[in-house]
Amino acid sequence: MSVMPASAVQPTGLPAASVVVRAHDEAAEIGRTLERLAVQDIAHEVIVVDSGSRDHTREIARDRGAGVIELEPETFSFGRALNRGAELARAPVLIALSAHARPPDRGWLRRMLAAFEDPAVACCSGERRGPDGRPLAGPLRQDAALLAANPYWGYSNSAGALRTGLWRERPFREDLPGSEDREWSMWALGRGFVCVLDPALLVEHDHSRDPLRACFARYAREHRGFVMFVPGLEPYRLRDALAEWWGDQGQHRSRLRARLDPRRIARLLGKWWGRRA
Repeated sequence: MSVMPASAVQPTGLPAASVVVRAHDEAAEIGRTLERLAVQDIAHEVIVVDSGSRDHTREIARDRGAGVIELEPETFSFGRALNRGAELARAPVLIALSAHARPPDRGWLRRMLAAFEDPAVACCSGERRGPDGRPLAGPLRQDAALLAANPYWGYSNSAGALRTGLWRERPFREDLPGSEDREWSMWALGRGFVCVLDPALLVEHDHSRDPLRACFARYAREHRGFVMFVPGLEPYRLRDALAEWWGDQGQHRSRLRARLDPRRIARLLGKWWGRRA
């Protein structure tokens, strides 16, 4: 493992960050996201990868000065969309961002890039809680051992950053239906790098009002992906889902509230569907 700090290798005149925004029918959200990016206090470029939007997503992105790549929807995977955008990246740090994930303030990109002043850092993203479920008071450095103990917790491409040079060595897997971000971080941390998870890097990204069908589908995709790359992962049976539904309070105020949360039920069913025997 040998890399230089991102700032040490940045040629004059090139952006400090390349932001790849994944989008599909995001006309209601992408304009606000791009406006938040436009006011960032560090030089960057924006590349929107659109996978067959039927609304005005592409027009809104072009009107705001973003480069737009069109990806055929039948060829879509999260990893493929990010790889197509990253191929055009000119900066030493690559930012992956969902079209509905909005930076909270004009210093967000600068905070993301600051993590890469440490040459041991491969990637970083925002995180509110640690792997034990407790709130994070500050940044936590995840290494390979911590990832192996908590394979479902860590780096996220919904709003995360990674070294472009490492991505060029090893792009995201395009065959995974989801969790390509965790799989890539497993590769990078396995080489001796670390991932920084920090509440200061969080974005405005809320799935709490998603339809139940969307909650189910998202967790099913993620856990189908985990099955494809997490070593020794045991099947998650329906009785396991029922036991977790009944016994795990999670972040709810009581077990009763947890049991009555319809989105939690949809997530547990998605987890079961993705990892069923």
